[in-house]
Amino acid sequence: MSKILVEMSARHVHVTQETLEVLFGKDAQLTKKKDLSQPGQFVCMEKVTIVGPKGEMAASILGPVRKEDQIEVSLTEARKLGIAAPVRESGDVAGTPGCKLVGPKGEIELENGVIAAKRHIHLTPEAAAEIGVSDKQIVSVAVGGEGRKLVFGDVVVRVSPSYAPAMHIDTDEANAAGMAGSMEGEIIL
Repeated sequence: MSKILVEMSARHVHVTQETLEVLFGKDAQLTKKKDLSQPGQFVCMEKVTIVGPKGEMAASILGPVRKEDQIEVSLTEARKLGIAAPVRESGDVAGTPGCKLVGPKGEIELENGVIAAKRHIHLTPEAAAEIGVSDKQIVSVAVGGEGRKLVFGDVVVRVSPSYAPAMHIDTDEANAAGMAGSMEGEIIL
């Protein structure tokens, strides 16, 4: 077994430059609030409202801008919005439900892009070799605080030289493990 940092990923939105300009005005740029653990990724000052058939909720935008719009929510949040979000890897938005995004300067109806992110581990090639795993391999990870220990199965390994080693789970999963902030997990092969 190998240890891995486990982080909670709260609901958030990734936008294209075109969507950013609809929501925040022509030539809008993302404003970094704080860096995230993955190199080059950051939480933005800009927030939007995600609107579904049954409800709405505010969410931060994560930067930098992307090639496709993507809305990541927990399954509980998806139910509150009235959206049947599938569990998918980040970037796999084809055939997913859409929603409306509302910003201070405009709104946009997205045809797709809403997912509950599949739990995953980011690793560099060196870290993956040291652990003995490969890109797209499915593993389990043991986590949990006192009285909340559990093993997450179906964790996909993602390998890239641009990653920093960390596992990401959503708020539903973090709550199930009694996690506040981050914790250490153990990869089970």
